[in-house]
Amino acid sequence: MGAHVSRSEFEWVYTDEPHATRRKEIMAKYPQVKKLMGHDPNLKYWVFAMVAVQLTIAYMLKDSSWPLILVTAYVIGGTINHVMLVAWHEICHNLAFGHARVLANKALGIFGNVIIGFPASISFKKYHLEHHKFQAQDGFDPDLPTEWEGQFFCNSLAKALWVFLLPGFYALRPLVVRPKPITDFEIYNIVVIAIADFFILYFMTYKSLLYLIIGTLLGLGLHPMAAHFIAEHYMFIKGQETYSYYGPMNAITFNLGYHMEHHDFPNIPGCNLPKLKQIAKEYYEPLPSHSSWPKVIWDFIFDPAIGPYCRMKRRSNRARDNGSCDDDPDKDM
Repeated sequence: MGAHVSRSEFEWVYTDEPHATRRKEIMAKYPQVKKLMGHDPNLKYWVFAMVAVQLTIAYMLKDSSWPLILVTAYVIGGTINHVMLVAWHEICHNLAFGHARVLANKALGIFGNVIIGFPASISFKKYHLEHHKFQAQDGFDPDLPTEWEGQFFCNSLAKALWVFLLPGFYALRPLVVRPKPITDFEIYNIVVIAIADFFILYFMTYKSLLYLIIGTLLGLGLHPMAAHFIAEHYMFIKGQETYSYYGPMNAITFNLGYHMEHHDFPNIPGCNLPKLKQIAKEYYEPLPSHSSWPKVIWDFIFDPAIGPYCRMKRRSNRARDNGSCDDDPDKDM
């Protein structure tokens, strides 16, 4: 079973999140940072390439054995589909075509959703932007684990199961913590993916579709790529709520590891975040960071000081009269 997690509650803090303050300081000291804002002109080509590769592999596996399908789904499919979700992360901040072309960003996200197997692109955007606006605010930030998760997944075996089930928690937790009405674009997303799944079944086989779905679920769970879910905000050092990762996997994840920099400047595309760190290195180099995503998963599972409770929480300073966010989700952050 493993050692029991030592924490029995979240780390409650009574200060605002640090990113807005640091952003203002950096902007005042280094106004050239504005030139890094914009979009990544290459992102759309990566999305097209990932869809083409995954559909090709799905076709090649349409009559294959289940062992081959499962191994390929974990090693290749899980990696590519996770990178697609990382691309969604860029897209939801309008970093594929810029803030002036919101519809183009949404359309690209839905197109990339074809290889995931189930509709999620638009819903991801809806809830991810609230993670930025309400970071660590109880009842508002959908990235925060629930009280039940902290209580139940309290030893090494349970934490390994929690990591394996991460795609389920990330899909269902927002619906429990902060349910929101379905939008028109979510309906469009559902219709497009239903049609895509039908064509995959018609022109390939059910094994092809299951390869894509299984790859998504495995790639978001107990997989080296999924370590960033834990690395970004779980409190490995007391008092530190956001961490960057500076390692080789940034090369295939649009520099997702530069998470401190991303929260400070969500309008800077991942391709320019290393430049931001270089410009304002005195702000970022002294901060705690990760150098290995697999080590993050290992430490999370086997270190009794770390578990789902290792998250900083703050009381919400937002009015909850109707449970909604007045901010336009497509505004610049």
